[in-house]
Amino acid sequence: MIPIPLNDHIRRRSFWYVTLLLIAANFAAFFYELSLGRALNRFILTFGLIPAHYASAGALSPAKLAALVVSLFTSMFLHAGWLHILGNMLFLFVFGRSVEDRFGHGGFFGIYFVSGLAAGLSQIVMDPASSLPTIGASGAIAGILGTYLISFPRARITTLLPLIIFFFTVQIPAILILGYWFLVQFVMGFQMLSIETASGAGVAWWAHVGGFLTGMILALGLPVRRRRVVEVMRR
Repeated sequence: MIPIPLNDHIRRRSFWYVTLLLIAANFAAFFYELSLGRALNRFILTFGLIPAHYASAGALSPAKLAALVVSLFTSMFLHAGWLHILGNMLFLFVFGRSVEDRFGHGGFFGIYFVSGLAAGLSQIVMDPASSLPTIGASGAIAGILGTYLISFPRARITTLLPLIIFFFTVQIPAILILGYWFLVQFVMGFQMLSIETASGAGVAWWAHVGGFLTGMILALGLPVRRRRVVEVMRR
């Protein structure tokens, strides 16, 4: 039974336009992928993040470092199919809005991309021999989840629970649903270390772990956006 978050119940005081912009950018990139036809595989190999390319001798050369930076960014906007992008964008929508409201538009933007970069580097460190391209926004979104866990641990998340052919919704505290999500990533990551590649079953588990932990650290260190206080005269 896989819990599917649908909504949180945090009162937000600003519109989440950076979250919306990131969702739009990811879908735009995905629709471009769909238009490539047979050229898609080459496109993924070019702009995806392939750990083995950057864990070998000469990986610290200026050319390789430049290619690494480009791949870290471009891989965050590529997805492997409809389920991949829809799942990622759902999590970004549910958890991103409140994080953006708490840390401001610029702070949220920074959390997203710093977490995404950390996620990619984590995958390289933990799976240096992999020649499979790592793609997807899940590492960056994992950072948003980590930030949300620190910021709103008691928030109630409306969650869809599928049970065979039946579906029902419950409200689950964020600390439980996000803690469970992280535990799965961590356990699967260690399990895959005993296999040929840590990207087992096509999932970059260590990118998720690295992004999540980075988001938690950023949540503890970044200032919360100040709220403008409007004074009123009593009469």
